[in-house]
Amino acid sequence: MEEIEIPQYFICPISLQIMKDPVTAVTGITYERESIEQWLISSAKRNTTTCPVTNQPLHRDSDLTPNHTLRRLIQAWCTANATKGVDRIPTPKASLDKTHVLKLVRELGVAHLYVNALKKLEALATENQRNKLCMAEAGVAKELCLLIIKCFREGSTIGLEEALRILHLIWGSIPKLEVKILVNENYDFIDSLTWVLHCEIDNHVRVKEEAMIVLEKAIKVANTSRLERLRLEFFKTIIMVLRGKLLSQQVIKSALLVLTETCPLGRNRFKIVEAGAVFQLIELELEKAHEKNITELIFNVLALLCSTADGREQLLRHAGSIAVLSKRILRVSPATDDRALHILSLIAKFSARNDVIQEMLRVGAVTKLCMVMQADCATYLKEKARGILKLHSVVWNNSPCIAVYLLTREQR
Repeated sequence: MEEIEIPQYFICPISLQIMKDPVTAVTGITYERESIEQWLISSAKRNTTTCPVTNQPLHRDSDLTPNHTLRRLIQAWCTANATKGVDRIPTPKASLDKTHVLKLVRELGVAHLYVNALKKLEALATENQRNKLCMAEAGVAKELCLLIIKCFREGSTIGLEEALRILHLIWGSIPKLEVKILVNENYDFIDSLTWVLHCEIDNHVRVKEEAMIVLEKAIKVANTSRLERLRLEFFKTIIMVLRGKLLSQQVIKSALLVLTETCPLGRNRFKIVEAGAVFQLIELELEKAHEKNITELIFNVLALLCSTADGREQLLRHAGSIAVLSKRILRVSPATDDRALHILSLIAKFSARNDVIQEMLRVGAVTKLCMVMQADCATYLKEKARGILKLHSVVWNNSPCIAVYLLTREQR
């Protein structure tokens, strides 16, 4: 496309792109509708719904007015510059009528209509952010929650995929208080999502992915009382998800976040260990190439579980556990270093059988601790490494890596 100067007032201050559906806030600033709506949703989660340019208070899309004059100017300018490679901007679709959404919500309760209603709602939810907000305000989330629970109680899987997909799409548009009530007052909701993860169903991979993502979101807002009552079977289901070979990185991340959220409460830590989590987390880290944040989550959960004697015992029963811990140090991130050193410290303090101490030397854990001492990393990490080395210095003093480390220190 030939280089052309775009009028500054055609550009959205948030996206820095030409506006297709300009709306003006009460502060007098004009934005692309989708950009400012997304901004307001994100701001609401931080309890700071303000105009990004003036920092004055705003209240969701009620303070946004379509700027038809500017839109027509932009469209005319695009048409005039079409020969220079500028694409014409179509007229935005009319806003979704809340009455239409309420009609679809009523149809969710009618046996011969609910599947078709779900498909229409899914199409609306995938269209734009405005539709998601309208659906959230019309109470779609509550009806979907009740529908999923009904499927669970009746053992029916018809419409589950669409219901979970819509709930996933609109979750971020539901007010935080409403989400908490939705999860904490519908006691069967979490059990329903767990049931979906076990279901034999058409397109089962996609359905289970949606269920796992919604389950993670539900666990994040569940109250302490609800989380403390989670049963062993719940955690066995999450471990089953982590064993899945076809699931995406997003699903693995969601399963790990569920373990992270639930682990510190009540007896959950012991239940997670009993479910076989430690062994499976090591297997997961060994088997698959992950994004950095997934390795961080794995090591964080392992560190929580290894605070128990059973957790450390399960870790040490895996032949590759100490090797994978030491291998990841200084290779992933400071957060991973911290958790790996914490686990090695727990082992060195509380599970230091002679075979374990020798294993740490044999697989390179002691060498890696010496490397941490000499690496350009945080002082507290060096202190952790030094503390572990001191614990068993009598056994490890004759190892080559300790000798090299001591020689280097003397030369300094």
